Amino acid sequence: MASIRILGVDPGLRHTGWGVIEAEGSRLAFVASGAIHSKTGEPLAERLRALHEGLAAVIAAHRPDEAAVEETFVNRDPQSTLKLGHARGIALVVPALAGLEVHEYAANLVKKTVVGAGHAEKTQIAMMVKVLLPRSEALSPDAADALAVAICHAQHRGARKRAAALAGK
Repeated sequence: MASIRILGVDPGLRHTGWGVIEAEGSRLAFVASGAIHSKTGEPLAERLRALHEGLAAVIAAHRPDEAAVEETFVNRDPQSTLKLGHARGIALVVPALAGLEVHEYAANLVKKTVVGAGHAEKTQIAMMVKVLLPRSEALSPDAADALAVAICHAQHRGARKRAAALAGK
């Protein structure tokens, strides 16, 4: 079975986490992780440009085969939700522009896949990411969350491929 390189993205306007892993069957290996930051106070267009350029540089440097993006949840502040939606748009379009297959996962599914509970805390996620990827160097919660998204995709992509094969697609 060939290995596949997966980019996980945890979108945010201030901090967009990213993590790259390699999956070969059920074996997972850490490649890299980090966060892309935009400057609070700058115009929205400039902040989005910074996220676009940063994510494009990550893709160029690590050459993933597929991407997985965490879906956003709607919070009480519609303005914040809208801004997060812009960042999420960048997280979806940059890998698509690079020719990657892009998948989306609900936050609760990511948590349930990695931790075993859909309402896990960030510290629990970071701890399980370290257990599943012992060599990982997630230096921020955003990077750990992005690695969790990549792990979730690695776990679910096999089932998705098997279901497609059974359906004759």
